[in-house]
Formats: sequence, structure tokens, C-alpha cells
Amino acid sequence: MSQPEVSFDTEPGRYRHLRLEFDGEIARIVLRVDESGGLVPGYELKLNSYDLGVDIELYDAVQRLRFEHPEVRAVVVTGGLEKVFCAGANIRMLAQSEHSWKVNFCKFTNETRNGIEDATAHSGQTYLAAVNGTAAGGGYELALACDQIILIDDGSSAVSLPEVPLLAVLPGTGGLTRVVDKRGVRKDLADVFATRSEGVRGRTAVEWRLVDETAPRSRFAETVRQRAAEAAARSTRPAGAEGIALPPLRRSQTGDTIAYSTVRAELDRANGLVEITVHGPRHDVPESLERIHELGADFWPLAMTRELDDLILRLRTNELELGTWVLRTEGDVDRVLAFERVLAEHGRADWLVNEIRHYFKRTLKRLDVTSRSLIALIEPGGCFAGPLLELALACDRQYMLDGLLQEDEPARIALTANIGEPEPEEKDEPKRGGIALAPGDGEREPARIVLTASNFGSFPMGNGLSRLASRFHGDPDHVAKLHLEAGRRIDAAEALELGLVTFAPDDLDWEDEVRIALEERASLSPDALTAMEANLRFAGPETMETKIFARLTAWQNWIFNRPNAAGPEGALRLYGTGRRATFDRRRV
Repeated sequence: MSQPEVSFDTEPGRYRHLRLEFDGEIARIVLRVDESGGLVPGYELKLNSYDLGVDIELYDAVQRLRFEHPEVRAVVVTGGLEKVFCAGANIRMLAQSEHSWKVNFCKFTNETRNGIEDATAHSGQTYLAAVNGTAAGGGYELALACDQIILIDDGSSAVSLPEVPLLAVLPGTGGLTRVVDKRGVRKDLADVFATRSEGVRGRTAVEWRLVDETAPRSRFAETVRQRAAEAAARSTRPAGAEGIALPPLRRSQTGDTIAYSTVRAELDRANGLVEITVHGPRHDVPESLERIHELGADFWPLAMTRELDDLILRLRTNELELGTWVLRTEGDVDRVLAFERVLAEHGRADWLVNEIRHYFKRTLKRLDVTSRSLIALIEPGGCFAGPLLELALACDRQYMLDGLLQEDEPARIALTANIGEPEPEEKDEPKRGGIALAPGDGEREPARIVLTASNFGSFPMGNGLSRLASRFHGDPDHVAKLHLEAGRRIDAAEALELGLVTFAPDDLDWEDEVRIALEERASLSPDALTAMEANLRFAGPETMETKIFARLTAWQNWIFNRPNAAGPEGALRLYGTGRRATFDRRRV
């Protein structure tokens, strides 16, 4: 399969595969997948099977429910076809796809499932699966992401994870892990379930804890309405709140540049890297909560998060050979800290600010599980402070310039042009060559970072720890000491001493050290780097989330390359042909 250029832009008016329905405080996501609507040619999306295009719509729907519909307190996911909930990932699509496509597809799918669980946990929008027919493979995994599962009891509808017996692969978007870790199914029963291609129906599904309850067809719709109403009654979602619109992102892509209003990427294809710059806020923090709601998607933390999220997805899916991402920031530290204080002050009391905080958390998690080498460059004019410091801490290494570059070298400049509609420049911003500089650049101050409460658990990783706690997993006392350093500017030498950066070269060594590090990275095996980085980033305890991504990586990088599944005579290739797969019976 030739890989298309993928866009993650969509909105409800463009959906082909699902629709949103609203009934007061209850919303419904109805899956009615267009069989002819595959993202690439070569397969039909029969029986509500899905591909990346379907998942892009589902992700968009979950996001819009959180931001545009604060009145919604419960969300019902159901099938729009008779006796079909969802048949899971389309098998023809998987069989014809390149390995990298399968990996990115499954990773994005599971991130969307995690987003559903996050909405239930933190947004007051409880998800319920109304399984109106057969739910197989990824279809059942979608139901597993919901807080409650109601299965229609009609004598034929079943839930199943048939990948092992039918395809010689695994339920890879969290199926096995959620069955035992989330739903508490006994491991022996889970073993039977995962090797029984026909699945489990009715009362047995309830007894094995695979679903919460069943209802006959005559009472199914009413039972679902009742459970949704009960979930809505428990919600902390505010009454009478008005949502904000999520308009299309303003993005310019020309040649080797992808630019948004707050994020910019320069693609260096010759060296296999991309330089990503996140720009801090150019204006002061809004004077009131009302003004934040008026700004909506233009409020800097939300605008920046949406753009960074979109960039990560685009680079991850479309630019496979750009294996190293170099992250920088540019802007005013004080303004970043001012916006952080607003998020902290209103995060628990205001639904919108709460959603922004959790969205930034999810975007950082997306960065954590991205299979690219991440290198942070902390330089004069940057604003790695508080929440933006989390970007540096998410990286595999951090290089911080000690002092200033030589006087005859131009300081880094902050690009303030807004893609689409330019924002007015502030009168007090210093200029060089007609381009506005990052605040502080005119004085050529050395690089500094600032620790804040954001770095001690506001945006936890998938392992449940802060990035600092993961960084110093073997030295928890050091994390406690770092609390004492919060709120002040830390220069390169001290940051190195505190273990907050990897290296702190001076101006004489800066260029060479960074160049050598990037060249070294480019010389190593991408496969080995992906495995190494995934192992090192998640120190400490395992959670359901880290298990899912770790096992997802392991089985995809092995089983999807094994002939028993993906070979010419493998089960994935031969499914539906009437021919039996030929297996290599050796255990390795």
C-alpha cells in the first residue's frame, strides 16, 4: 500500500463514518461506517470496520464534545447498523499496509481510546458502550474504553477478541490489557475468551465481567437511556455552560516548513531531523475568566496545544525518515508563568481551563510515546518555564547553552508572524532588522529555566509520575529538594548541577557538541533507538497505560513481521480466502 499524505483536519459536517446526536445532557456517537470511504484504495469498510480515517473522526468527535459541548454529561457509543456494533480494524487494510502504517494506526487508535477514558475521569463526560450487535476485535476494544458496557441479548450478539485464532496477531489497542487490568477478568477466563473466535454472549459475558449487563432487544434502548441518565446525574459538568468553537487550524505548509501561529517546524530532510519551535505568548494574560472564554481557541495555551498536537500527528504519520526532533522555545518567561498561574487558579473551578490543562497533558503524553529521538536545545531568548519546561523534560536529552554566543553571532529571533491573520505587534517589543525579538533578546540575557508546580505532577506521564519523578526515579529525595528551587530562574551551570539538563556547553563548544550529537543520532539504527527510547522514558511503576503502549510496541514490532501472520501463507494475508494459514511451529 502506498502511504498517502494524511491530514487530521475534520469537523462534524465532513464526517463520513459517524454522526453526533444530542439529547440535552446526553450525546450519542453513532458508528455507521461508509464501506467505500477507506482512506486508501484496496479495501471496503464492511460491518463497521475501521481504518485511520474513521479514527480521525472519532478523535475529533471526542475533542469537540469536551470543548464545544460542556452541557453533555454522558456519551453513548453505539452502532448504526443492524446487529453490528463494530467489527474492529479492517483486516484487508492491515494485510496490505506497510509495517510503519500499522504501528502509527494502532498507536493513534489507542491514544483516542485513552482520550475517551480521560474524558470519563476528568471531564465529567462518562462514556457508555451500547453494544447493539456483534463487537469484535477493535470494536470490543472501543467498548472496553467506555466506563460501562451494555450488550444486547438477542441470542446472536457477542463480544470477542478473535485476533489470535483467526489472524495470528493480538488485540493490540489495549484489548488484552483492559480485559484483565480494567475489567478484572480472571486470567484463565481471559485465556479462553481470547482463543474463542466466536466470542461470548449474554449471561456468560456478564458472569465473566466482559460486559456490565445485558438487555433484551425490547428493553435495550430504554436500559441504555436509563444508564446514561444515571451517569449524567453523577457528573460534575457545570449546568448552563456555553462551549467554545474549535475552528480549523491556520497552518501554512510550504517546502520544508510547517508553520502555525505559535508553533513552527523546519524539516531538514538531508540530515533526517526536524527543528520544532514553540513560541510563548506574545500578549499579556487575559484580565478575566470571561475574557478567556471570549478568546476560546485563540487563548494561547489552547492555541499552542492544538497546533503542537496537530504537528506531532502530521510528523509522526507523514515524515517517517525525520528520526530526530529538536525542540526549542522562544518568548517571554514571565508571560509563560503568568499564563500558568491562570491555569492553576481556575483549573479546578472552570470547565474550559480544566479541559485545556488536560489537553496539554494528553499532548505531552503523545510526545512521550512518539518513536522519535527528542533533543531539547535551551538557548537565550527561550522560555522553557513551567508547562513549557515539560517539553524539555519529555526529551531524551537536554542541551543548555552556558552563557551567550559570541558577540559577532546573531541572537536567535522569535518569529511573530501569525499564519493567516497577523496579530498586531506590541509597541514595546524590541526590533532587529524589522523582526520582533523574543523579550529579553535585546539585552542578550543567558538562557535560564524555571521550575514551577507544573513540573511536579500537574501533567503526569502514562506511568502516573511527573517527568521529574521519572527522571530521578532512583533518587526521590532529589525531587523533594527541587521543590525548593521552584519559582526562580536557573542558569545553565546550576541546571547541570541539579541534573535538569544533560549537558551545558559554553559558546566555544555549543555548535560542535550539538552537531556531533545530532550526527551520532542519525548514524544509529532507528529500530534500536525506538526500542531504547521506549524503555528509558517510562521509569518506575507500570500502569494500564504504560502496559498497553509497551506491549503494543513489542507485539507490533515482532508479530507483524513474523511469517505466521504477515507472510505469504500467514493468517492475516489469507483471512477470507478459505485457505488455512501455514504456521512455523517453533516457539522463539
